[in-house]
Amino acid sequence: MPSIRYRSLILSVLVVAGIVGSGTADRRAVAQPAVAAGESVFTIADGGVSIEAPAAWKRVQPKSGMVETEFAIASEGKAADGGPLPPGRMTVMGAGGSVEANIERWYGQFSQPDGGSTKDKSSTKTLKVAGRDVTLVDIAGTYKDSPGGPFAGGKAIDRPEYRMLAAIVEGPDGSYFLKFYGPAATVEKHADGFRKMIEGMVPAK
Repeated sequence: MPSIRYRSLILSVLVVAGIVGSGTADRRAVAQPAVAAGESVFTIADGGVSIEAPAAWKRVQPKSGMVETEFAIASEGKAADGGPLPPGRMTVMGAGGSVEANIERWYGQFSQPDGGSTKDKSSTKTLKVAGRDVTLVDIAGTYKDSPGGPFAGGKAIDRPEYRMLAAIVEGPDGSYFLKFYGPAATVEKHADGFRKMIEGMVPAK
């Protein structure tokens, strides 16, 4: 798998060519091979850290070329319009920018029904796992969803009553994002599974 520095070089070329924008957005931009169903174990940090997702999560082909690994998490119940709730989504990708800048960007992807501050209604926590600094973030509200990623050019969809649990895993060659978001009830049901997944990270053998 290409290193974060190599992926940064790829992104720089794309920016110069006018194919993608610049900034602190998630930055993986290379095609991914097909994935096999049932693969719950994956790695980050150029293979340096091994992670096992909950068994009930379904590994799927990433919707965006910037995403390294993706899982779909089944939702129960119905949406306000009577249709089925969208599944939850957990994505993994390399990232640029500071921890603080990226968290602020995530705050900006949510709005509150009462017009209040998303930051004030969110929480963060730092811990050490597998020898790496990890920042956990918990955000809820109306989510401005871009299913294809920030550079896909598609229209964003407002999704009320959504929640996102995210982990920023830092390392010497850059950071990785693990983001689990979806209907608030779905995220609540699988919140312990997400946290156990992060806390269970181990150095890859």
